[in-house]
Amino acid sequence: MQDVHFIGFVAAQYGSEIHAPAGPVVDRAYLRAAAQAHEYGGFDRVLIAFHSTAPDSFALAQYVASVTERIGLMIAHRPGFQAPTVAARQLATLDQLTDGRAGVHIITGGNDAELAQDGDALTKDERYARTSEYLDIVKASWTSAGPFDYDGRYYRVAKGFSAVKPVQQPHLPVYFGGSSDAAIAVAGRHADVYALWGETQAQVRETIARVRAAAHAHGREETIRFSLSVRPILAATEDDAWARAEEILRRTKALRAARGLGPAAVPPNEGSRRLLAAAAKGDRLDRRLYTAIAAETGAQGNSTALVGTPEQVAEALHEYHALGVTTFLIRGFDPLEDAVQYGRELIPAFRHLAAASARRPAAA
Repeated sequence: MQDVHFIGFVAAQYGSEIHAPAGPVVDRAYLRAAAQAHEYGGFDRVLIAFHSTAPDSFALAQYVASVTERIGLMIAHRPGFQAPTVAARQLATLDQLTDGRAGVHIITGGNDAELAQDGDALTKDERYARTSEYLDIVKASWTSAGPFDYDGRYYRVAKGFSAVKPVQQPHLPVYFGGSSDAAIAVAGRHADVYALWGETQAQVRETIARVRAAAHAHGREETIRFSLSVRPILAATEDDAWARAEEILRRTKALRAARGLGPAAVPPNEGSRRLLAAAAKGDRLDRRLYTAIAAETGAQGNSTALVGTPEQVAEALHEYHALGVTTFLIRGFDPLEDAVQYGRELIPAFRHLAAASARRPAAA
C-alpha cells in the first residue's frame, strides 16, 4: 500500500466560513499555535495559502518552519509575478534551511478579477501556458548541473544557473491544481501531486483518468500522485455529526448575511463549477459527502465536507484512497480546534483502517 500523507492548513489569522477573521492580519501567536498543533497531531505537511490580498506565503512558511521541527511545508505560489529563476532559488534555499521540508503548490489562478488585483491581464489559457514555461525553468534551475538556456513565449533565460539545489532529489515536490483542459495539460507535464477538491467518487475517478491520460504523453502516468481536499465534520455519533454539519451551514449563512453577501455568483473557475454540479444532485452524496456549504458559498475553494464519526470519515477517505488518492488535505470550520481533533481521532482512525486493510489477504 502506497504511503498516505495528510496535509493541514495554517493561516496568518483565525477565520473561516463561520468565524469572522479575528486578531491582527498577521497573528504570530495563532500561526505558531496552528503550526505546532498540526505537527503534534501527526500531519505530514501544512498548506500556506496564497491570495492576491493576503500576507506573503513565503514569509509565513519561513516563520512556520522556525517554530516547528518536522512538519513539511506546502507553499502556495502564483507564477508570473517574479522571475522563475528567482523563485527556484528561494525554494531551494528554504529546502536547505529546513533540511528538506519545502514543497510548492502552484496556483495559476482561475479568477480574472483576483489576478487583476496584482496587475495580471492574461487570459486563463495564457496563464496556464505561462505556468508551464515557468515550471520548465524552475525545474531546470533545480536540476541542471551547468548553465542552461530557455527560449519561450513568456520567458527567455540565457545561461541560467542556480548554485543552490534542493535537499530533496531530484527536486522538491510540485503540487498543482486546476480542472480546465489547459490546467490538466500542464498537470500532466509537471505535477508530482495533482490536487482535487472534494468531489464525488465518480467525479474523482473521472478526473484521475483525465490527468493520467495527460501525464501519459510525458511518460508520467505511473508516477503522478493525487490529493483530495475536503472539510471533515466529526462528532461522537453519526446523528451528532450531521447535526453539527447543519449548524455549520446555518452559521455560514448568518455570517454571509452579516457581511451583506447575497446569493453566491456563478464561479469563474472549472473546479468550483464541478463542486456545484455535484451539489445540484443533492446535499448528501456517496453517504458522507456534504455539499450544502459549497452551494451556499459558490464553492469558493475547498468547501465540501465528509460527515460522520472519526471511524466513518476514515472509511470514506479509504474509499477515495482505493480510487488512487494518496494525499488528503483536510481543514475544519473551527480551524485550530478541528486540527487538534483530526490529529487525535481522524488520522489515527485512518491509519488503523489502512493497516488492517493491508494485513487482509487479497481476494482470490
